[in-house]
Amino acid sequence: MGTLLPFVGMVMVILAQVSSMVITKAAMSNGVNKYVLIVYSNALSSLVLLPCSFIFHRSVHLPSTSSNLYRLIFLLALIGCVGQLCGYAGIQYSSPATATAMLNLVPAFTFILAIIFRMEQLEWRSTSSQAKFLGTVISITGAFVVTFYKGPIILSTQSLVVLPHQLLFSPQLNWVLGGLLLAAEAFINSAWYIIQTLVLKKFPAVLTVMFYLCFFNAILSTIYSLFLVKDPSAWKLRPDIGLVAILYSAIVAITFRISLCSWCLWKAGPLYVSMFKPLAIIFAAVMGIVFLGDVLCLGSVIGAIIIVTGFYAVLWGKAKEEKMGEESGVESLESSSQKVPLLQNRIED
Repeated sequence: MGTLLPFVGMVMVILAQVSSMVITKAAMSNGVNKYVLIVYSNALSSLVLLPCSFIFHRSVHLPSTSSNLYRLIFLLALIGCVGQLCGYAGIQYSSPATATAMLNLVPAFTFILAIIFRMEQLEWRSTSSQAKFLGTVISITGAFVVTFYKGPIILSTQSLVVLPHQLLFSPQLNWVLGGLLLAAEAFINSAWYIIQTLVLKKFPAVLTVMFYLCFFNAILSTIYSLFLVKDPSAWKLRPDIGLVAILYSAIVAITFRISLCSWCLWKAGPLYVSMFKPLAIIFAAVMGIVFLGDVLCLGSVIGAIIIVTGFYAVLWGKAKEEKMGEESGVESLESSSQKVPLLQNRIED
């Protein structure tokens, strides 16, 4: 039972994420403006998260307004806003399956950024560093395959929901543009995760931080959307797939998914949670084919396999590194306990 609940929880997290992508893609294909979707989703998310943060973090005191925490959160929101824009546009021009495949680039890009900012050192003699470096190269190679090689169609079906797909360029150019935007989103998300780690170390109330992020995101996205959305009627909410996408994104994809994922992190740890990410590719491919009439191409399958291989290589390297750190910590504790009889006696007791 101890492992069953986190397993079910992570499957639900992945389903919430993928289904939100599929519904968002359906809404944009149906003519809903992506900028409007971003604004309304963030605004509604902040409204939902506000009472949640009070309920679950009522004992946590907010930092003073002079604290640099708010500046970090605003920077995080700014980066997240750009990432959201790339993500929505990438899904619009490609597919949810491609989007989920590209998300597996995040560990590789995080590793690169950690080296650039000297948060991590690359030790060529260490097998963990070699695995992470090799996994990074493999993941990026897979991303190139997904983006630039579509290949023949290997699976397609009649869409259950007929949606008019709007193309910006030719289908092939759209696919490349979508892949590049999704790769950019993965890179931006990597920077976002690094800054988020700094924020949560200072203020570990996840839902409160997410409220501020969504609130700032809503403000920022409103500002640029007012310039980019020329048609005033695009802002009107109608009882259609667009409204469903906004509600689903705010309630399920953000509030529910983040809360459940945080619980799974607490119960099973980050390594366990990370292992479920490639599962999203399968869910996204199936849901995209069934509900959106997407096609599964050979290039997407090959690229996804390569990306997942690199993903697990980076994950293995990170796990090995953490294990070595724990072992060295135990060794240092044992050596110090030999020097301090009192500590040794307490350990033996």
